[in-house]
Amino acid sequence: MLLNTLLLALRSIRRNLMRSFLTILGIVIGVAAVITMVTVGNGATLAVQSQISSLGTNLLMIRPGQRLGPGMGGVSAPAFRESDAEAIATQIGGVQAVAPEARASATVVAGGSNWTTNVTGSTNLWLQTGNWHIAAGREFTPEELRAGAAVCIIGQTIRRELFAGRVPLGEQLRVKDFSCQVVGLLASKGQGVMGNDQDDLVLVPLATLQRRVTGNTRVSVLLVSMRDGSDPARVKAALRELLRERRKLAAGDEDNFNILDTQQLADTLSGTSARWPR
Repeated sequence: MLLNTLLLALRSIRRNLMRSFLTILGIVIGVAAVITMVTVGNGATLAVQSQISSLGTNLLMIRPGQRLGPGMGGVSAPAFRESDAEAIATQIGGVQAVAPEARASATVVAGGSNWTTNVTGSTNLWLQTGNWHIAAGREFTPEELRAGAAVCIIGQTIRRELFAGRVPLGEQLRVKDFSCQVVGLLASKGQGVMGNDQDDLVLVPLATLQRRVTGNTRVSVLLVSMRDGSDPARVKAALRELLRERRKLAAGDEDNFNILDTQQLADTLSGTSARWPR
């Protein structure tokens, strides 16, 4: 019976070769398309998760403004101050490290070559909260941080573009209107979540950026790294209460800042990935 069925099927295929070929082709293309979509989707998800993890573990990013994106941090959303970071570090439990961050775009020059990059001002805790590692050289000394010394730590892109790939420890890098000594080189991180080059940066002490580049004491981001095992919801609630008090918001006022939890982003992405067909 089975043999007869197979013979009938083969005869039918021979009588309708073109129709059979097109049917098989459609099935193959459909299966291949599904496999490709799942593979590409899972690969993209893993890549984004890796990029989010590179931002730092258990990291909260606090920015002025009621929302993320264009328009945040407007007139109604004043910037933070370095004292806000100090208050969080001393008054909020479950916090491992807090780093104030300010940034400015500037042209940097070395050896006759120039490059436009992001100049970041912060403390050594910025390295900890952002999961950065020193590949060569050292961090800033406490004296350099207090005095706003002309020293800098550079990313791998700056090394490649301005120093021909060599390790330029001790050399001078001109940033806008002043020259700083390169004291450290960051290990590479590669592409960020938004497609940006994370290695394209120059790190200087916060006071150095404020005095020599921006000319103000504004802090644009507070990076808060939580201890392992801490309750993110409780930490965020305590942060919100403290910042509302420090920014003098009345009971009926909306928050003029937002707290982004990178771990929550990663978990959400993982949940989305889990719903893909396997």
